Amino acid sequence: MSLTAEDRAIALHLTGERTVPGVPEENYWFRRHEAAYHALVPFCRDAVVLEAGCGEGYGAALLVEHAARVVAIDYDEPTTRHVATRYPGVGVVRGNLAFLPVRTGSIDVVANLQVIEHLWDQEGFLAECHRVLRPGGRLFVTTPNRLTFTPDSDTPLNPYHTRELSPSELDQLLREAGFTVESLRGLRHGPALAELDRRHGGSIIEAQLDVVLGSLPGQAVWPRSLLADVEAVTAADFELHDDDLDDTLDLIALAVRS
Repeated sequence: MSLTAEDRAIALHLTGERTVPGVPEENYWFRRHEAAYHALVPFCRDAVVLEAGCGEGYGAALLVEHAARVVAIDYDEPTTRHVATRYPGVGVVRGNLAFLPVRTGSIDVVANLQVIEHLWDQEGFLAECHRVLRPGGRLFVTTPNRLTFTPDSDTPLNPYHTRELSPSELDQLLREAGFTVESLRGLRHGPALAELDRRHGGSIIEAQLDVVLGSLPGQAVWPRSLLADVEAVTAADFELHDDDLDDTLDLIALAVRS
């Protein structure tokens, strides 16, 4: 089955929107997000970390094991209640990312994972990140690579995305906000996932979407072998690379506030 760009937009529950742990059919997307959190951990040791847009909260819970303190912000009230209940070690605040409810210069690390593509005012958000970070503090941003996520359209086909970014666009956006870009890397499938791509007709992502698009909502029947392979994916199956960024799945930027 050959998927059009419109097909991809329909299958939102398999694009990683609000992905959560413990759902076998979502495990690929959960682990893909988790891999980015693992890359962030070394920069959070003994730091005061603000996660701007925490979602379900599993990432903030991972970071709190290494940081001095983690404050998680999300606009959605049911989400913040869930995080406070499920992850009591995380400090949770309901707030708008356009006006971060944090003192100027009080944060060591701002984490913003798979969120900036949802924001209407990306420049304003980055200005807020710059404000709350101390001099020398770091901003860690991940976002889908526009060149591979929506390769055939200048407009995001995912209705939850307002503006997707290419590697050069993300780099420019961060620099114009006053940050020094320390590194810009891309996330790709490692050898185990490359083998799954080969096993499932060239793309494990397309194979998952085929199941969803061929079924009524909530009634997808997964081939046993595909679901077993999806369930077995781990964060370690994804790799970060510094080269050929235009061909990567997600972009991962580390920027410093001067």
